[in-house]
Amino acid sequence: MHREIQKMREIALVYLDRSGGLQKFVHDCKKYNDSKQSYAVYRFIISINPSDIAELDATLGNYILHNPIQAAQIFQSVCFIAIKTLSLIEQLQTEAQISILLKPTHLPPLPSYILSLSAFPFDYTSQRFYMSEGIAIAMGTVTKYTQGARFLCTEETCPFSEGFRCIRVHLPGATESATVRNDFVCSLCSSPLQEDMKFRVLGDKQIVEMIDAKVLDALKGYSNDKLHFRIQTVTVFLRDELANKMKIGNHYKIIGIPACVQNGLQATACIEVNSVQPCKPKGPLFISDNFKYLLSLSSSSCWRFTAILANIFASQVVPPGTYNTLKLAILLSLVQTCEKENADYLDLLIVTSDTLVIDRLLNYSVCLLPRGIRHPPSSEIFPSVSKDKHGTGSASIHACSAVLAKGGICYIADLSSYKKDKLELLQSVLESRMTTVFIPGKKYGEEADQQVTISVQTNFWSFVDIDSSSKKHIQKDNFLIGQMDVSLIPPNLLDVFGLLIYDEFPSCRLSSLIPHVLKKAINPDAMLYRVSQQFKMQDYEEFISFAKNLHVELSSEAENLIQGYYLASRRVRRDSVHGSTVSASALKILISLSKAHTKLSLRKKVLEEDALIAILLLESSLTLKHGN
Repeated sequence: MHREIQKMREIALVYLDRSGGLQKFVHDCKKYNDSKQSYAVYRFIISINPSDIAELDATLGNYILHNPIQAAQIFQSVCFIAIKTLSLIEQLQTEAQISILLKPTHLPPLPSYILSLSAFPFDYTSQRFYMSEGIAIAMGTVTKYTQGARFLCTEETCPFSEGFRCIRVHLPGATESATVRNDFVCSLCSSPLQEDMKFRVLGDKQIVEMIDAKVLDALKGYSNDKLHFRIQTVTVFLRDELANKMKIGNHYKIIGIPACVQNGLQATACIEVNSVQPCKPKGPLFISDNFKYLLSLSSSSCWRFTAILANIFASQVVPPGTYNTLKLAILLSLVQTCEKENADYLDLLIVTSDTLVIDRLLNYSVCLLPRGIRHPPSSEIFPSVSKDKHGTGSASIHACSAVLAKGGICYIADLSSYKKDKLELLQSVLESRMTTVFIPGKKYGEEADQQVTISVQTNFWSFVDIDSSSKKHIQKDNFLIGQMDVSLIPPNLLDVFGLLIYDEFPSCRLSSLIPHVLKKAINPDAMLYRVSQQFKMQDYEEFISFAKNLHVELSSEAENLIQGYYLASRRVRRDSVHGSTVSASALKILISLSKAHTKLSLRKKVLEEDALIAILLLESSLTLKHGN
């Protein structure tokens, strides 16, 4: 066995030399040596490419993948010999002072190296590298932990009463008490050990709760998937350079070592992370043949294709030809979703008396996006803070609906059911696309209060029940022509919503809607129309994913038309007291609508025709808000 270990040490040195790791190691040693300060632990990060090292020596490659803690000891010995041979760190005395963290660049793409966050049972006993992926659903504040500590034997005649022979270093899954406590005994003479506090080395630690991305399907509120699955968060530890590498609500791929943390009588399965990589959504590079054929048939007009789409969209929920304006607005909002900062957002607020059908239509539409979230009324829309459940006493920030809907849609249903403070918070977020979480220091064991700002990158959908509004509020008599009574909603909140849409319910719809609803109630899976068979839900998912990723640019003609309408509208809609009733955000909404119509038309240049549709939709919205 000793011969095998010695051979692996030699191979490790060759790998470090060939990969450039030895040069980085020498550079890191220089930093320690220049500081002229003695440490209990000298920590080094070594990047490992499993493919390269397995090609160099299969035994060492297998040892690193399946026994990473023992493999780190091999690199520890190599690094100690290198330091002593080359005199890299004068202060270093013993091999025990070296702490090695192996960071694999990737793992073999095999099922045995993948650890599902929703699978049961959870393997936390093997202590080897696994790859997992999921969404950061809760994050704690950064706290300190002990990387390593120096202990001295209390027996003065014992050789371990001086020097750096008794060094304790943090291992994956270990609690703070496993590294430092007062009941350790000397391995040589069994006398009590005492920590030399001035040599304790501290590092940063952050606790993150991750959950399988399948949770997004459960939060849609509606799904065609009949399968049932188990969802549970998994605790992830980010240490030192990885602290703050994750953002709440984002999707990540991690490589780490599973472990079990014992906290009193409670045991928690966790993952000690070695590597973090963001997962970027990959949209399809194609659309269905039926959509291509429809596009070719309607190529003679810039409006025909989107008009047909609005006509046939969501035929599983409402009959074709009904709710066309609303369905067009929904499609425009769907393709105007992305995870970029300062994106062109398009929020929808629908005024209706037919809440049941509108709710079904919006629910169906939300499910067309991977990040479509229906907000549960019992939970918070925006991030909240609570005490960490692991007993550290620190604060933990929870993602909630708006953050989980990043790059998608957050559907919050009936807006009239929310209290004033919630509506004010929603207005603030819609204006800035940011939300701030306040963490009182006294409550969570910190010296000072903290404010954490979180980006909210999602479109918001909601509706207002006009019948409910008229019952709760006395109707005013001084409405202008075309203006709606939405006095239940604060005027400033109405202004920050991109589009206000009034869904009338004419009696002519009843002849088609009632039979549709009755047939669907009897047979929910029935395809009542030919277009439902030609354009299925999966086709719309692929179409929207393709369209939303198109990069579009404004033409000079479209830009002039938008600016001309915007300036004229602000000039016409004004009063002597408050000035113009058209907010400055109207220009952004016009540009967003124009780009969305271009994407929906599968073009890359915004034309005057796209700008005209945007103007018509915004004009209708402004009329509902302020009258003609």
